[in-house]
Amino acid sequence: MIFVTGDMHGDENRLSKNRLNMLKKGDTLIVCGDFGFLWDDSAKERSFRKKLEKRDYNICFVDGPHENFKLLNSFPVVEWNGGLVHKIQSNVFHLMRGQMYTINGRKVFAMGGGESPELDILDSEAGDNDKAAVPTDKELLAAVNRLEEADFTCDYIITHEPPSKIKDFLLLGENTPLRVTALSAFFDELQAQCNYKCWFFGSMHLDKYISASQRAVFKVIINAETDERL
Repeated sequence: MIFVTGDMHGDENRLSKNRLNMLKKGDTLIVCGDFGFLWDDSAKERSFRKKLEKRDYNICFVDGPHENFKLLNSFPVVEWNGGLVHKIQSNVFHLMRGQMYTINGRKVFAMGGGESPELDILDSEAGDNDKAAVPTDKELLAAVNRLEEADFTCDYIITHEPPSKIKDFLLLGENTPLRVTALSAFFDELQAQCNYKCWFFGSMHLDKYISASQRAVFKVIINAETDERL
C-alpha cells in the first residue's frame, strides 16, 4: 500500500513506530516535501536515519524549499522502481524531480521543489540553498519527457506545491499575493493535461479534502488507495 503525509521538518515523532504501526512489510510512506532529516548531518540525525533502516517498509519524500540541498545531493543516485532517486538508506529515498515510479503496482509522478515565502527569485543575494529549491528549466523539461513516455497518465502525483489555481483558492481571504512561477505554470498545465487519480501536496501545511483528485496533506497519513485518514 502507498501512504502519503505532509511536511515533517525533522520532527522525529512524525516517524515514530507507534504512529506508523499501520504500515506493513513492503508498504511505502511518501512525504510531500520538507522531510527535514537531512539538515545538519549531525550524529543525532545520522543515528535516527540509521534507525529508520530497521523498518520493513519504505520511506520516500519529494523535496521542499526547506532542505539542505548540498547534503541531499551528496547521496548516491540510483534507479529505484523505474525512476532515479537519492538513496539515503536502504529503505529511505528522495524521489527526484520529474521522475515516474511504479510503487506497489501504482504509477507515481514526483515533482519536488518550491519557493520559500521569503525568497525573491530576482534577489541576487538569495542563497545557493534557496536557489536550489527552485526547479530548473532542465528539470521541468525532463519531467515533460517522463510524462510523455507515460502518455500523461499516472495514478498519483506527489508534489510539495499545488497548482496555482488550487493555491489561490486556499489563500482566499488571506490577502496573500499569488506568485506565478515557471513551476506553478508547469503544475497548471500538468493538471490540465495529465490523467491521474489523486494529486497530493504539502506546502500549505493543512489537511484538507479539496476534491476527489486534490488533497492537501500535513499531519494526517492518508492511504492513497482507500482514501482512509490515519
